[in-house]
Amino acid sequence: MTIRVLEDDVIARIAAGEVVERPASVVRELIDNALDAQASRIDIRVEAGGHRLVEVSDDGQGIPAADLELAFQRHATSKLWSVDDLSQIQTLGFRGEALASIAAVSRLRIRSRSRDEQTGCTLLFEDGEIVERGSHGSTPGTWVTVENLFHNVPARQKFLRTPLTERRQITLLVSRYALVRPQVRFTLTLDDQENFRSSGNGNLAEAMAAVLGRDVAREMLRVRTPVKSADSIQVGGFVSAPALHRSDRSRILLFVNGRHVQDASLSFAVIQAYHTLLMKGRFPIAVLMINLPPDQLDVNVHPAKAEVRFQRPREVFGALQRAVRTTLLEAEGTSVSLARNPIIHGAPDNDTLSGAWQDMETAVRQPMFASDHGPDADVTDLPAAPQRPRSLPMLRVIGQVGASFIVAEGPAGMYLIDQQAAHERILYEQFLEQREREESMTQLTLAGETLDLPASEASLIVTRQEQLRAIGLELEPFGPKTFLIRSIPAMLATIEPREVVRGVIEELEKGLNPGEDTLERRLMRRVCKQAAVRAGTVLSREQMQGLVRQLERTKSPLTCPHGRPTLLHMSAGQLAREFGRHQGT
Repeated sequence: MTIRVLEDDVIARIAAGEVVERPASVVRELIDNALDAQASRIDIRVEAGGHRLVEVSDDGQGIPAADLELAFQRHATSKLWSVDDLSQIQTLGFRGEALASIAAVSRLRIRSRSRDEQTGCTLLFEDGEIVERGSHGSTPGTWVTVENLFHNVPARQKFLRTPLTERRQITLLVSRYALVRPQVRFTLTLDDQENFRSSGNGNLAEAMAAVLGRDVAREMLRVRTPVKSADSIQVGGFVSAPALHRSDRSRILLFVNGRHVQDASLSFAVIQAYHTLLMKGRFPIAVLMINLPPDQLDVNVHPAKAEVRFQRPREVFGALQRAVRTTLLEAEGTSVSLARNPIIHGAPDNDTLSGAWQDMETAVRQPMFASDHGPDADVTDLPAAPQRPRSLPMLRVIGQVGASFIVAEGPAGMYLIDQQAAHERILYEQFLEQREREESMTQLTLAGETLDLPASEASLIVTRQEQLRAIGLELEPFGPKTFLIRSIPAMLATIEPREVVRGVIEELEKGLNPGEDTLERRLMRRVCKQAAVRAGTVLSREQMQGLVRQLERTKSPLTCPHGRPTLLHMSAGQLAREFGRHQGT
């Protein structure tokens, strides 16, 4: 096989694939350039998830007219001059690849005017080639539009995710920039509707409220350690009180020297700081800024600049873990709210902590499975199950073990029943039957509660209204990111409506796993899990017998809707063998 050198346009498109993976990559690179140009305002506009259009404009320093064409030459940059500069990088961009890569796989128009010049320059690129030049007299700054991304790389274009997925990625990306640069005003418009806006007034607490939602921001704790270690490592930001947690690590946001990074070791340091304070499988929310001298950091590791390498990773890990743990322990000692952020309540001092929350030590001593139902929880007041044939033999309840498992006797031996899993199965099948009969499953809220959500979660709610109404949850838009809770699933009538919505959002964020049927079914399973009597709840004999009677007539009594076993069976013969008895003796 003959070896040959590739044509320049092929090289450009291959190289572009390393830098520009998706529309969100374009947004990231253009925002990086705007921030490096000291912009105080950045406006992003996206159509069709970035498939059709990405537009970013800023009020930064602008590019001199004489340099504009040069900026699109590969490896042309103003941010470093020699190999020694790689160890002192303090800008977000530095490789000089982004503009050339984006132009190579799109139709790109740029208009820029330097603050030192009276007029600016405009260029139009198609597939990396300049097809139009001009001048303009607009305000200083830079404006870039990117259309028809990957139109000339069909192999890459057909693997782009759906516009909905790309919208979400871009929303998350812009949200992170708003957190790490609260002094910059960001606006994001998706398909002609404003999706996100930050004030740009420099207040991190306010930026966090805009990104995470005011309800979450009220419960966050300020990490008070601008503790400066001997290694010149500084840690600041906010973390959640132990009472506020999520089902995955996606809300642990880490920034190193102003750059969002994905680092498993640092995430683990945050999680370790919550040791004994969070239940297994639950994770905190965190917005943490780590700052250290640039010569102790290598940012030239990943094409997307999402990973960094530390010269002394142990010291960084330790500084982060200590900062978070100290914050949690200080709050435990004072037994006051860990972070009712003053911006939410109008207090003048940004460091003031107010309000109250449950003492951590008490929380740690509670059972691992805390109950939302009191000891008199009634699991018999459920809609009557249809009298279908039994799927289990008739069982007689004997008692309860650990306030979690029901011991019952049947003609075939002993049954140990997981009360929560069994109740989930009962509720799930009733839910499905009500859907088939088209019966109402909603409970109207007495007072219309409002819920303020992060932009990414608000977008999920808007696009999943049909599935939410199908399970009895109706949320009426009451602003760009605020919703009025009109109704909730009837079986969750005793649960605080905001908690219902948060649980459903967690499921929406996960999406469907391979092999799952529909999103609606998944949401039903989540609702049933929230409504079911919890492990750790003491039940009366009548309540236990009522639950067992309903389980006996379900279609699939052996597993809960999530696939966990509802019961364990041990025959009389097995019991005899375990006790070393022979049959008849």
